[in-house]
Amino acid sequence: MKAVLVGIHLPGVEEKEFLSSLAELHRLVETLGFEVVGKVTQRRRSPSPATAIGEGKLQELALWTGGAGVVPSHQAKVSKATARQMEAEEPEESETDSLTEEANEDLNEPDSEFLTGDTTAPGIVADKVIFDQELTPNQLANLQQATGAEVLDRTGVIIEIFHRHAKTQEAKLQVEIARLRYLSPRLRATGPSERQGGGIGSKGVGETSHELNRRRIRDRIAELQTELDGLHSSHKNRRQRRRDLCRVALVGYTNAGKSSLMRALTGSAVLVENKLFATLDTTVRTLQPEMFPKVLVSDTVGFIQKLPHDLVASFRSTLDEAGEASLILYVVDASDPDFRSHLKVTHTVMAEIESADIPSLLILNKSDLVDPVSMKLLRREFPESLVVSAHNLDDVARLKRVLREQISRNMESLSVFVRYDDKSGLIGEIRRNTAVIDEKHDELGVRFLVRSYPEVIERLKKRIDP
Repeated sequence: MKAVLVGIHLPGVEEKEFLSSLAELHRLVETLGFEVVGKVTQRRRSPSPATAIGEGKLQELALWTGGAGVVPSHQAKVSKATARQMEAEEPEESETDSLTEEANEDLNEPDSEFLTGDTTAPGIVADKVIFDQELTPNQLANLQQATGAEVLDRTGVIIEIFHRHAKTQEAKLQVEIARLRYLSPRLRATGPSERQGGGIGSKGVGETSHELNRRRIRDRIAELQTELDGLHSSHKNRRQRRRDLCRVALVGYTNAGKSSLMRALTGSAVLVENKLFATLDTTVRTLQPEMFPKVLVSDTVGFIQKLPHDLVASFRSTLDEAGEASLILYVVDASDPDFRSHLKVTHTVMAEIESADIPSLLILNKSDLVDPVSMKLLRREFPESLVVSAHNLDDVARLKRVLREQISRNMESLSVFVRYDDKSGLIGEIRRNTAVIDEKHDELGVRFLVRSYPEVIERLKKRIDP
């Protein structure tokens, strides 16, 4: 299928940021398997309430899809108040219908760009129109009427990618809940709003078919949420059993190389693919070679600009693995010129799940793809970071040493005496959850000198000195 992308350049958004977002949408759309044949862009003070873009640009967009380029008048109506606001805020169509010449020179591209080589290309017809922003239900319906093509917004694209990549039961439930929440307000009556019969003993008429569909979606969401809560409870119990272990969480933008780094640190066969959102489930493995006590490493779902709120909400329990970590590794693709904005997005999401204050370390990954001069500048800009390539054994070994040093630095020591006749299982807990530095035996029992994480030490103190 062929797709044309649409970007609206709003005030306050730098051109670099605008182009970066549009390029990212291009990759998202290709991840879905669509061929991007062109882009249409427009400067506006604000999106049109009816169609997001102006009338002239809508007609231009329809040339790609074979649509009429106009919205039926009964669908394009807006309130008088909205119309007055549009008149006050919007410049004339000639000023906003396309990018200025100066802006085009800066962007080095026309506002309607063919990507297949033939700039006349009258035979190119796009099956999909995809906007780099979230569209309202009214805008979505109007645009589909005007273009005659299926219209998606950025949120819809991301949710569809998540839907296709979900493998485990938990991920499938999370994505399905987010998808239904996205679809519910976008349901539209496709015919006369016939009401169902009220039934025996009822008062008045029943629901319209449209209302019935929306109620079914709400019921389905409730059903899925109940099932998901059951899985969450199981995962919470599992995390509770791991509470005494040090946990290192890899977080970052999608395709930053987190899974490759996870495989290098743990020797596990986690999925590694060069595509967006290849990993949706949190994977937990043991750092290799093992320390004692163990160190667990978790790989989490990647982030992206304008990550839909419903997806963040649905994946909150998955992200809780990072929220309960002892140390967070912020992984960025150092070869990507936009990694600073990616890092900002990651920090924003981590703050949203109340994890911004956890001790952290910045990992500049994919250093093998960065030239020496740029790498020198990056080291100067981020002196506290660790520069690595997940494919370089020396870099991985150095990262493991840094992790062990940092983890050991947070451990505490304790001297514990346990009598031979102790029946509480204290010796077993000591051997399971601490590193025994020394042990001395006498006629009454054993004195252990141990090191472990503060939570373990505190619990041992309570057991030996209640």
